[in-house]
Amino acid sequence: MKTTLLIPTLNEIEGMKQVMPRIKKDWVDEIIIVDGNSTDGTAEYAKKEGFFVLEQKTKGLVNAYREAMEIATGDVIVTFTPDGNSIPELIPALVKKMNEGFDMVIVSRYLDGAKSYDDDIVTRFGNWMFTKMINILFGGRYTDTLVGFRAWKKDLFKLARTNRFADVGGFEPLSAVKCAKLKKKISEIPGDEPARIGGVRKMRPLVNGSAILLLIIKELFTRD
Repeated sequence: MKTTLLIPTLNEIEGMKQVMPRIKKDWVDEIIIVDGNSTDGTAEYAKKEGFFVLEQKTKGLVNAYREAMEIATGDVIVTFTPDGNSIPELIPALVKKMNEGFDMVIVSRYLDGAKSYDDDIVTRFGNWMFTKMINILFGGRYTDTLVGFRAWKKDLFKLARTNRFADVGGFEPLSAVKCAKLKKKISEIPGDEPARIGGVRKMRPLVNGSAILLLIIKELFTRD
């Protein structure tokens, strides 16, 4: 299977300079950086380093994914953030696990001793609560449903079209719900989440959390 490494960016120049040199281009078949109109030189740096940059036309992370899906050639998509929260050296392990026949593999921050150094009490509780809800309501066996660092079959993204709350709640919890409902083959590997390097966290706990809750409620009444 061909693999696309998808890297959404928005004003991540500090993290980019420290993280991107650690990524080896032969780990995947293609790398797409989707830049959401950064003003700090993120896109310019990426182009200078020889990476392909897709300039995002519409705001939001899910829209960045949508635009990338139109040109991605990989059968498998690895989503990765260059803000320091994701460890690039885990990319080969993700790809290897996907080649074992899984539909989605998540880098869990709470599996087998892994931990997040970027969590606060609100984000940690939110992840625990929504993960518990998804496991109980839909039969999942997840330890981390909200983390963005994961690999998934490209065809899974069409599931995002069926729930309007995904635009704010995120593709990550929706994919976890859908995969559980559809009995897809899912796995997790442990991976720490280091502290962010520069930039500003884009997640808004109250807004995003409310959207995730509505997303879950809608899925309770949606037949797949």
